[in-house]
Amino acid sequence: MQTLDLVDAGSGVEFGGGVHLDTRVAGSGDRVALVLPGAERSVEDIAFLDALAEEFSVVAPSHPGFGRSPRPDWCTSVDDLAYIYLEWLDRSALTDVTLVGLQFGGWVAMEMAVRSCARISRLVLVDSLGVKLGGPLDRDVVDLFATPHVELDRRLYADANRGLGELGRAPEQDVLEVVRNEEALVTYGWEPYLHNPRLLHWTWRIGVPTTVIWGDRDGIVQPDHGRGLAERIPGARFELVRDAGHRPQVECPEDVARLIAKFAA
Repeated sequence: MQTLDLVDAGSGVEFGGGVHLDTRVAGSGDRVALVLPGAERSVEDIAFLDALAEEFSVVAPSHPGFGRSPRPDWCTSVDDLAYIYLEWLDRSALTDVTLVGLQFGGWVAMEMAVRSCARISRLVLVDSLGVKLGGPLDRDVVDLFATPHVELDRRLYADANRGLGELGRAPEQDVLEVVRNEEALVTYGWEPYLHNPRLLHWTWRIGVPTTVIWGDRDGIVQPDHGRGLAERIPGARFELVRDAGHRPQVECPEDVARLIAKFAA
């Protein structure tokens, strides 16, 4: 049995280096899942985290600059995020951790795994960003910053009604969170665009069982990209989630949680 010395769900957690992150903690299982989110609003992941908490003790921080988590001036790269979470794992003395990366969080999770899997026993990547498989002129990832939000909703979700639609008509707090998350995403992923050119050359260092999960209607990063990513991680398996877009944990939370629990078992 592992223990988590953390505060209640929805409060802040100190992650080292003076980084204090808004964090959701749920569940009481023997196994620990560290869930790294993408750029979605925090409320969108609640059903998924609750489903995952039926099998795991779940720790889900908002990255520095996202949601209600402050970003220190020095924290400007995905490398910084990877080291923040690796440091937290070391200080927590946890082992057998299932690391789950959602979209942008998948990039962070891979950066962690190529550095050290000492406390990570399994890796789950859900519609992950972070690597470029195409050529210099190929666009692996749709331009999130130049695409109108209504069009983004159609690409992010199989059911576009899950998005906010016209931001001018959406609740102010939701719009503020979207804008803050997009600002943070630009900070970490503007150039090179949402990938690390070196990361693909180090995926062979991921020495833990890995599963790559993808929405079959992802309009941001095509499923073939996910298959290609799985082929470049030793022994990784690929799972397709039906009737889901770029954020399958939002549209099919129980299905994604079930795949992760089955994989961890």
